This record gives sequence, structure tokens and C-alpha cells, in this order.
Amino acid sequence: MKNDPDCRAALRLIRETIEDHCPPGVLPSEEAVNGIYGPGLLDEAEALAAAIVATVERLQLSSAVKPPAPSIKA
Repeated sequence: MKNDPDCRAALRLIRETIEDHCPPGVLPSEEAVNGIYGPGLLDEAEALAAAIVATVERLQLSSAVKPPAPSIKA
């Protein structure tokens, strides 16, 4: 499984989708992932999962109801 080409291809597709549709910075570069998580398939999968969670958290924060701005009294 460590170098399974089908697994690598699947992770590459997921990475490309995250890079195309998620906020910049949620997913480190492949080189950074190797240094932070490790070079294995499960390490890449862990980084991808973390990027998905970070994206969901950002979306939840941006959609949270914000209190109205205080009115300015003249």
C-alpha cells in the first residue's frame, strides 16, 4: 500500500480539488506535508483531512450570525 499508484492518484485528485476550491493556505505544499506529517500515503491523507476540517471551520465562522453594528448617535 505504501506506494500503491491508485492510492497516490486518488490522493492527487483530492489534493487538486482542495487546492482549486478551498481557501488558500489550508493545505500545505506536498514538500511541507512531507516535513510536517511524513512522506507516506496516510501522512498525505492526514494533511488532506486537516485541510477539509480547516475549510469547514472557516465556512462556519463566516456564516455565523454577527451582531449588528452599534448605531452612531449624533
